[in-house]
Amino acid sequence: MAQAQDLDKLRGDHKMKLSQILKRSWKYVKKEVWWLLLSLFFITVCVGIDVVLPRLTMLFVDYFDALTANSTFSILLGIVIGYIGLSLANQVIMYFQSMILQKAGQRIVYALRMEVFEHIERMSQNQFNEMPVGSLVTRVANYTASMSDLFTDVLVILIRDFLTAVIVFIIMLFLSIKLSLFLLAFTLVAGVISYVFGHIVGKIFRRERQYISDLNTFLSENLSGMKIIQVFNQERRKQKEFDEKNWRLRRARYNVIMAFAFYRPTINLLYYGSIATTFGVGLSLSLTSAEIVGFYLYLSKFFNPIQNIADQVNKIQRAITACERLYNLMDVAPEVLDKEDAIEIEHFKGKIEFKNVWFAYEEENWILKDVSFVINPKETVAFVGATGAGKTTILSLIVRNYEIQKGQILIDDVDITHIKVESIRKSVGQMLQDVFLFSGNIRNNITLHDDDISDEQINAACDYVNASHFINTLPNKLDEEVIERGENFSAGQRQLLSFARCVVHSPEILILDEATANIDTETEVVIQDSLEKIKNIGTMLVVAHRLSTIQHSDNIIVLQNGEIIEQGNHQQLLKKRGHYYKLYQLQFEDK
Repeated sequence: MAQAQDLDKLRGDHKMKLSQILKRSWKYVKKEVWWLLLSLFFITVCVGIDVVLPRLTMLFVDYFDALTANSTFSILLGIVIGYIGLSLANQVIMYFQSMILQKAGQRIVYALRMEVFEHIERMSQNQFNEMPVGSLVTRVANYTASMSDLFTDVLVILIRDFLTAVIVFIIMLFLSIKLSLFLLAFTLVAGVISYVFGHIVGKIFRRERQYISDLNTFLSENLSGMKIIQVFNQERRKQKEFDEKNWRLRRARYNVIMAFAFYRPTINLLYYGSIATTFGVGLSLSLTSAEIVGFYLYLSKFFNPIQNIADQVNKIQRAITACERLYNLMDVAPEVLDKEDAIEIEHFKGKIEFKNVWFAYEEENWILKDVSFVINPKETVAFVGATGAGKTTILSLIVRNYEIQKGQILIDDVDITHIKVESIRKSVGQMLQDVFLFSGNIRNNITLHDDDISDEQINAACDYVNASHFINTLPNKLDEEVIERGENFSAGQRQLLSFARCVVHSPEILILDEATANIDTETEVVIQDSLEKIKNIGTMLVVAHRLSTIQHSDNIIVLQNGEIIEQGNHQQLLKKRGHYYKLYQLQFEDK
C-alpha cells in the first residue's frame, strides 16, 4: 500500500496546496533572505523612479505649452536631463538587482539539487525498481530550476508589478478620481479573466509535466536498450510508441498556445478600451493636455502589470507544478533507514548468519522461506540453484538493498538493522555479473574518485587480480578513457577492473554474483587465478552457475524455491547424490 502511494506521488497524482509549497520552499529561500531583501529594496527604488518619469513628462508638456520665455527653455532642458539621468540610474539599479537575485537563485538551486540527489541515493533498490529513471532525471535536472524561477523571477516580478499598480493607481486618483474609477472597471474585468485563465492553464501544465516525464522515461529506457531494439527489429513499434507520447505532449502544448492566443488579445482589447476611455472621458471632464498625457502614461504602467500576468502565469504554473512533483519525490520515504541506535563498525571479522529469514519483493510472494545458515570468518561459501531460487536475493539482503519481513540477519553476531548501512557497505566488496563502469578513466573507476588511494595501491590491486596484463598494453594505461558503461572494454576486462576496484578498497566480506558468467574460457582461467588470490582477503560469498568455479568452496548451499535443500562441500554433496549431484552431472556429462 505504501509503495502504491509513493508511485502515485511520482505520477503527480498527489496534489499540494500552494501554501504547502511555499512553506516547504522557505527552507531553501531563508538562507538567501538578506540578498533577496536587498534585491527587493532595489526593486522598490526602481518602481519609485519608474512612476516619477511620467510626472516629468507631464511637467515637460506643461512648460512646453508656455514656451515663450527663455527661462522656460532652461527648465525644459533641466527636465530632459533629469529624465535621462533617472532612466540611466534605473537601468544601473536593475542590473545590480538582477545580478544579486540570479546569484541567490543559483545557490538555492545548488542546495536543492544536492538534497534531492542525496535523498535519491538513500532509496532502496526495491524503490528504484518501481521508479522510472527518466522521471527521476527530469525532477533533479529540470524541476529544481523551475523552482528557482518561482522565487528569483516570478514572485519578484509579481511584487514589482503589485507595487507599481498600487502606487500608479494612487497617483491616478490624485489626477482624477472619476476617470480612475472608470478605468478600475477594466482592471477588475482583466483580473477575473486572468484568474480563470490561470486556473485552466494550471491543469494543462500539470498534464504537460506528466507527459514530459513520460517522454523522458521512454527515451531513457529505450536509448539504453537500443541494441536490443535493433537486434529484434523493433524500430517501427518503438517509433509508434514514441509518436504517441510525442503527440500527447504536442497536444498539451497546443492547448497552452490556444489558451494564450485567447488571453493575450482579450487583455490587449481591454487595454485599448481603457485608452479610448481615458481620452473620451478626459476631454469630457475638461482635463488639461498634461493631465491627459500623464493619465495615458500612467495607464500604460498600470495595465502593464496586468498584461505581465499573461507572460508570468506560464512560469508560475510551471514552477508550481514542478515544485509539487519535486516535493512528491522528496515525500517518498527511503525503505532502508538506520535506526536511531544504529552503531558504526570500523572492521568486521566476517561471520554471517541467517536466522529463519523470510523475504518477499511483493506482499507474500515469498522468495526466501525460513532460510537459516552460518558462514564463519574467512570461509568461502557458494550458493547454487536454479534461476529464481533466491541466490542473488541473499547477497542483496546482506548489504541491506532490501529489508526482510521475518527473521534475522547478523554480521559478527550483531543484527544488521542495528548497524549503520554505510558501515556494512563500505566493508563489503561486490563483484557482479553486470559490471558498471563510469565515463572517465580507468584510475577513477577503480578508486571511485577516492584521492586517498595512491597509484601504488592501484597498481598493486591490478597486479593482484591480473588486471595489469591488459592495462599495461593500453596507450594511456590507468589514464585510458572509459566511455559510457565501459563499452570500449571486453566483458572479461570490465570484470577484472571490478575485481581491482573491490580489492583496492580492502573489504572484509566479498560478494561474487555470477562474476564469470559472460566471459570466454581463456579469460576465465585468468579470473579463476584472481579469485583464488581474492579468497585470502576475507569471507567470500559466491553465486555461480558454473560449478567448476565453486568446487573448492568451504561450503556449498543448494537452494530450491527459496529453501535450503542441501549443504556441504563439493565432495560431500556428490556423495549424497542429491540435487547438487544432478546439477553436476548435467554440466559435466559430456566431458
